[in-house]
Amino acid sequence: MRKDHKPYALKRLLGAIEKFYINHRTTPQLDALGPAPLIMKPWHLKLHGANIRFGTAVHVITAKDRTVRLTTWQHEDGAGAIEIQDYALLCPGVRIDSASRVVIGTNTMLAAGVYVTDADWHGIYDRPKPIGKTAPVVLADNVWVGDGAIIGKGVSIGANSIIGAGAVVTKSLPANVIAAGNPAVVVRELDPSQPMQRREDLLKDHNQLSHDIDLLEQLMRKENTWWRWLRSKLAPRSGD
Repeated sequence: MRKDHKPYALKRLLGAIEKFYINHRTTPQLDALGPAPLIMKPWHLKLHGANIRFGTAVHVITAKDRTVRLTTWQHEDGAGAIEIQDYALLCPGVRIDSASRVVIGTNTMLAAGVYVTDADWHGIYDRPKPIGKTAPVVLADNVWVGDGAIIGKGVSIGANSIIGAGAVVTKSLPANVIAAGNPAVVVRELDPSQPMQRREDLLKDHNQLSHDIDLLEQLMRKENTWWRWLRSKLAPRSGD
């Protein structure tokens, strides 16, 4: 479809269904969920294991063919933990696996298909051995990880740094750099004196933002009708 034909009333109804699902299905699976979460199609957010925590205004975008999957593992040497801090963004297809600890910092953004892991998941010489070597992963405040990047065990990434699409990060990186490649290396330094806009600058006034988005939805959908939406589903025409 070229256009979203859903009428405003239907959009509101779907939003209420998502909120109900978050409150009654998603929240019980989390050890913590901060206020003002936005989880689009929350039934495609797959949570497995304990010690998974979301901060304030965490945004998760999912799709039927690109679930977001967060998994922690309990094992004889310890247990995994995943902490998604305030205002973080997880895009479709993100996977995070933890056998020790993974921290996604405040305002940090993970683009589509990013994979973060803190373990090898098998022994190097004892291949059937589960978990293998593990070491915590920490992404600091305002990190941006590009499409399809992989971040391995023991890696720390400093504040504001950017990881290029498809990069494989095997060693820690400092703050305020752009890194790319396999293995990822620093290709450019950012200017720390430049003002930096963060997600929280947009999202910190949750109530006003929700109000503004609702007004925009009403404006954008004022021409949409139930009949037009139903027809576009059953018998789409050119231009739909």
